[in-house]
Amino acid sequence: MAREEVPDLAAAKETIRLLDAQIKTLTRGEKSRQREVVVFERKLREFAVDLEFALELERRRSAELEQAYYDMVLRLTRASVYKDNETGAHIQRVSYYARIIARHMGWSEADQELIFRAAPMHDVGKIAIPDALIRKRGSLDGEDRKIMESHTLRGAQLLEGSNSRLLEMARDIAVTHHEHWDGSGYPRRLQGNQIPIVGRIVMLGDNYDALRSQRSYKKSFPHEKACRIILEGDARTRPEHFDPQLLEIFRVVHLEFKEVFERFEHEDPAIL
Repeated sequence: MAREEVPDLAAAKETIRLLDAQIKTLTRGEKSRQREVVVFERKLREFAVDLEFALELERRRSAELEQAYYDMVLRLTRASVYKDNETGAHIQRVSYYARIIARHMGWSEADQELIFRAAPMHDVGKIAIPDALIRKRGSLDGEDRKIMESHTLRGAQLLEGSNSRLLEMARDIAVTHHEHWDGSGYPRRLQGNQIPIVGRIVMLGDNYDALRSQRSYKKSFPHEKACRIILEGDARTRPEHFDPQLLEIFRVVHLEFKEVFERFEHEDPAIL
């Protein structure tokens, strides 16, 4: 029996030797892989630092570019104010109304600021409307009305062709802030969600402010009457003109609108 066990013992020892050799080979391979991993991780960290630096430069460049666009927006806005003395404080108030609605819709602070900056451009197309028509007393009809309504398309033409989010939003606002939810607005008679949300938001604020403001063809209305007209309608304005969701928000925030109007009722347009 003892002699029969020797081959088994020898085989076992050989097996152990082979396994040990394999373990050493694996260990050497593992160490090599670990070194490769360390080198890779170091390179990855260096790449991350370089990438963060590049991104920061891009963020600064983008911020500077957006500021340049905003400066241009302010200058165009001032130009529209010079065309119509009534629009200075109005433009300012509409920005605040838009931000109030955006906040209650749950928009991010960045997007709230974006619509606040873009909203003043809603009437920039009036730059292209003849002064005599801008300052004409009384309501407009016929060809005069068509020319005045074209300020939406003129504004879009002024603002188009840019990759700036600010100017893209301002363009959407300029061309759609007179569209109505029920399709009865202008210039394209868009309906419902065909109208960009930013246009729907500014349209509501624009209408509230127009009702509160004195014009050559109408007297100013108190806050309560303006709210009643927006929510219940009159001969000129109907609830169907507005996005139903925004009307519900208006029911909640209307006192904030009132506060904005009273705060900036006589604000000097030059602060724009």
